[in-house]
Amino acid sequence: MAFRTIPIVSEKPLVMVGCGILHKEVDFLIKKNGWNVETQFLASSLHNYFDRLYSELNESLAFNESKGRETVVFYGACHPRMDDILTKHHTHRTQGQNCIVMLLGFDTFMEELSNGAYFLVEDWALTWEPMLTECFGKNVSVVREIFHSSHKMIMALRTPCSTDFTAAAQAAADFVDLPLVWRDVSLDHLESVLAQAIAQK
Repeated sequence: MAFRTIPIVSEKPLVMVGCGILHKEVDFLIKKNGWNVETQFLASSLHNYFDRLYSELNESLAFNESKGRETVVFYGACHPRMDDILTKHHTHRTQGQNCIVMLLGFDTFMEELSNGAYFLVEDWALTWEPMLTECFGKNVSVVREIFHSSHKMIMALRTPCSTDFTAAAQAAADFVDLPLVWRDVSLDHLESVLAQAIAQK
């Protein structure tokens, strides 16, 4: 008696489109949890350019729509029209004001912010000086004035996925003439934020 083989068609992975600032951490958590999620990361420097962020995020979501792919967005309220973008593409984003809130949790973020911290992660540390000078110009005194007006220190956040970016972090702090402090961060809060966003799909 012959049996017909029925092919098993795997479900298309959900596509997470978002900021590349925590790309290693996000990819690690997706692999750890076995989530059927594919990632597409945009440059973290887009935060400094609203027009480019709006354009590139729209283009990425539209491309996935054209391929029949479901999406979720890994961004905070990083653009004044973020809700419009999400509505237009019938998707939603991870919950949190920004990526650092998603990593630290709101209470810890606000506590350190009130202490004068500017949060530095590895991705920013490695591109710090060119990123700042492209945005604010090459007058170092002006850049330092901007940072000194609202910050008392650079707080480098070290996650389990970080490589040794000690030298880059120190160079970043020296560039804006602020003291450097370190904080080790687990991925527990980020994991819960990602899990919630993925579950909504």
